[in-house]
Amino acid sequence: MTAPEKAARVSQPKDYKLIVEKDVKIPLRDGTLLYADIFRPDGGAERFPAIINISVYQKDKLWIPPADLEEKTNPYMNWETVNPLWWCTRGYACVRVDSRGTGKSPGRSDPSSYQESVDFYDAIEWIAKLPWCSGSIGTLGISYHASSQWRVANLQPPSLKCIMPWEGRADQYRDQAYHGGIFSIGFIGNWWLTHTAHHLLGRPRAYNPDAFQNDLIWNMMRNDLDSEYWRLCSARWENIAVPLYSVGNWGGFSLHLRGNTEGYMNAASKVKKLRVHTGTHFHPFHSEEGRMDQLRWLDYWLKGIDTGILDEPPVKLEIRTGGSRKPYSFRFENEWPLARTQWTKLYLRIDRKQGHEEMGTEGELVREKPAAEAKVTYPASGVTAAGVASGSSLSTTHGGGVRLGVSFQTAPMPHDTEITGPLMMNLWVSSTTEDMDLFVTLRNIGPDGKDVWEVGQHGQPVPLTKGWLRASHRKLDPAKSLPYRPFHPHDERLWLKPGEPVECQIEIWPTCIVLAKGHRLRVDVQPRDGVGSAPYTHYHADYNAGAENTIYSGGDKQSYILLPIIPAK
Repeated sequence: MTAPEKAARVSQPKDYKLIVEKDVKIPLRDGTLLYADIFRPDGGAERFPAIINISVYQKDKLWIPPADLEEKTNPYMNWETVNPLWWCTRGYACVRVDSRGTGKSPGRSDPSSYQESVDFYDAIEWIAKLPWCSGSIGTLGISYHASSQWRVANLQPPSLKCIMPWEGRADQYRDQAYHGGIFSIGFIGNWWLTHTAHHLLGRPRAYNPDAFQNDLIWNMMRNDLDSEYWRLCSARWENIAVPLYSVGNWGGFSLHLRGNTEGYMNAASKVKKLRVHTGTHFHPFHSEEGRMDQLRWLDYWLKGIDTGILDEPPVKLEIRTGGSRKPYSFRFENEWPLARTQWTKLYLRIDRKQGHEEMGTEGELVREKPAAEAKVTYPASGVTAAGVASGSSLSTTHGGGVRLGVSFQTAPMPHDTEITGPLMMNLWVSSTTEDMDLFVTLRNIGPDGKDVWEVGQHGQPVPLTKGWLRASHRKLDPAKSLPYRPFHPHDERLWLKPGEPVECQIEIWPTCIVLAKGHRLRVDVQPRDGVGSAPYTHYHADYNAGAENTIYSGGDKQSYILLPIIPAK
């Protein structure tokens, strides 16, 4: 049978009557009840596999999608979950569970926690034993509905046959809360406030007046080094053995993408696939192309249909060529990172003092090591209308009126140049204070000197990718570090001594771009969030106030960026 013939064997829609069961009580091992909605086809004696989700997003909240979504609105849509009207007609049940202490489920809420993972395990096993269920359970969903999959897979519920975490963070410390040890206050702070409001404000919630009561933000800030607190609520790769299709988004470099690539590289699963696409957080998931990948994967593992999904190379990448708001073409690969990668160092050549022009630079990115040591110094704090106000909320919401930090760029590309894979930046730095924050932004600059933007997960314009490191967190774990992906244990602080240079290796999240002939790669190194950061902004701590930071390059202090250059096949 040919590959197209196998792919066409996916479950076809049938004229099933839809059964909707609201507020089904799921008993847990500790006597608690969770409330769920079940959507399933009425097939008489026929039994069906189930796709199950658990989240704090409230199963009863209707999502009305944008007009350009390929799946059109209906009364059963819910944020970041599958559409029952599409899946139930193809012989699947869809189960949505309100996490403990959220929506209609009673108890003390604890988002993205170990307790939620145990509850998810219990819900999976309870659903699997219902008379209409075939006993085969799969998980599929975006973001929160993806990260929960990593965590329940740690526990290996027997009825869980496969997972498909779609754009899902996996390491709660490194992927979400602390980028390089710097607290990512912008997203998580707004997320927590918004979902507290969703539960407590607006229409009355008399059925669960204490919903979403937790100390999430306090606990995150209190646990500002990595520890068992974070390991309990993160993926443990050695325990994840279930068949895995990890799905990332090149525009998700500030929250989810790292989880998907790390999951593919490190999970113990014998069967693993990786897909990375572009676009918003929800358009690819609900596209016809995306749903076909989902259906082929779930049909194979939950129904035993050979859809040819495992005959294809394990890695499927959308190759960005720059500036499109529409999808690019996909390309199959056999591994990640790509085996034919030409790992290329571009060194920082410091040419001048810090300037403040919006598109100015302090030097170039060159292939030759600069022979003589040079340095460039810049302020660590941005001046706002309130001055440098580290005791005010203005310190995190108002940036300076000029470009902060320093920038370097290549000469125009002599030919189209593909950069696809993880990256690392090695910097020699010092500060006048005990710590410093390093924010790295990679940008595609066109021949006209302007940015060529890509599409972020919220539809916003974004640069190529970013990386972060708090200098006191520069210690490496040699067992887990790779030349192209340093791994910082974040378990102690190595304070700086004023004016004393130290070497820092910064993990830059993976990217994919074909830089067209005549384009330049620009690298910004800044003391705070640069272009295209929102909503994933960070807390700029008080040690930045009044300090000056210095970057060195040349001689015995070579600073460089390591790029994954991909030659044509």
